[in-house]
Amino acid sequence: MTQQINRKGRPKVLQASLEQIAAKLRDGTLSAAALMAGAEARYEATEDRLNAYRTWAGDRAGKQAGAVDTLLRTGADLGPMMGLPISVKDLYGVPDLPVFAGTDTEFPQEWRRPGPLVRRILSQLGLVTGKTHTVEFAFGGLGTNPHWGAPVNPWSAPGAPRAAGGSSSGAGVSLAQGSALAALGTDTAGSVRIPASFTGQTALKTTYGRWSLDGIVPLSPSMDTPGLLGRSIEDLSFLFAAIEERERVAARDVGGLRIGIIRNLVWEGIDPVIAETTQAALAKLEAAGARLVEVEVPHLDRVLDIFRRGGLGAPELRGFLDGQFPERIARLDPAVRGRVDQADEITASDYLQRRAVLAECGRSAMRAFEDVDFLVSPTVPVTAPLLADLEDPEFYRQANMMALRNTAIVNLLGWCALTLPTGVDGNGIPTGLQIIAPPHQEERLLAAGLGVEAVLGAALDLLGPPPL
Repeated sequence: MTQQINRKGRPKVLQASLEQIAAKLRDGTLSAAALMAGAEARYEATEDRLNAYRTWAGDRAGKQAGAVDTLLRTGADLGPMMGLPISVKDLYGVPDLPVFAGTDTEFPQEWRRPGPLVRRILSQLGLVTGKTHTVEFAFGGLGTNPHWGAPVNPWSAPGAPRAAGGSSSGAGVSLAQGSALAALGTDTAGSVRIPASFTGQTALKTTYGRWSLDGIVPLSPSMDTPGLLGRSIEDLSFLFAAIEERERVAARDVGGLRIGIIRNLVWEGIDPVIAETTQAALAKLEAAGARLVEVEVPHLDRVLDIFRRGGLGAPELRGFLDGQFPERIARLDPAVRGRVDQADEITASDYLQRRAVLAECGRSAMRAFEDVDFLVSPTVPVTAPLLADLEDPEFYRQANMMALRNTAIVNLLGWCALTLPTGVDGNGIPTGLQIIAPPHQEERLLAAGLGVEAVLGAALDLLGPPPL
């Protein structure tokens, strides 16, 4: 099948929503084999520069695509994700694909066993394109990895590669690359939202406990959440409905929507251009009928202080490593090792007190939603840093904390959130708006996100294609 190119220089299939592509697969105007062949061609054309994948599974996915076409021709339909190329973060178990979790050594075979989320994709015959790179044990917000190299932000200027965001770094790059049309990631402090924001995608961080963590290498079992990355909120709503096997949500008009702009902490130290793109997006929503209200979220100082001191992630990852892979600790990425070593200073009493404080703050912070429907903030307050600058440990530490700050709040307080693009910053890197909802309000969140996207524009219309 000849790839049709639109006026923006991208294959037409990359302009279509997942719903439109699924319909074309079923009416025979597009084949899964051609769809996967196009994904592989885009992988081969750019992977040496972008480094999205730890393990590419294009050959296997291509063979499965042929089977999908045969089944669809006979009228068999196993679910909405059937025939769609989907990348999977290399923390998840996928049959016959190795798990490294960003480390230097493959995990034992039992870690390939899929959990419920991957099983749902496979049961619908979604095409797993491969395992995307992650920060080692997902413990970082910038996407670096000394063992396998950092994925490169596709929006980087020539000769000046920038971070793709983490820890689901390869996930966002795979979507910008066009080797996948959806991506499965995880989010412990921002790990789907940061790479989505930096690479011009969208992402959904689910409420803790909504989706099972079975079949996923842990960072912090008390904070880890599975998450989705997509090319638009429309695609996220399609994926969410497919995974939960429910009806898709309808868009909520922004007219009358009460939006609480978080005013404390999230604007501190923000890049001026990112502040401008965020404020311009909010002004568009206000012009469309949304009511904007400034809101102070209680206890942000307290929860972020815990986070900066290692949170729950440092002691929980240290416990996992001590119990199952003590020999790996000495070989950890130094940026990860430094945070894991923080656990040596955390007593059992400290850990339990942290959990109690976070639970108490989460309950009290719900007051922020009393007079608004949703909260918003800039997703990431700073630009994607140059990879060369991140080689300096002190620069890395400060940049990592700034990248994680606004997103980590959501995890620490137990909420759900999504991000969508608002424009580009002074370095040409995409910027994002974070929309936040109370626990287990994903359907309302996606409905509002669809309404916001209708006002601001979908990513491609707003940003154009990345300069691959």
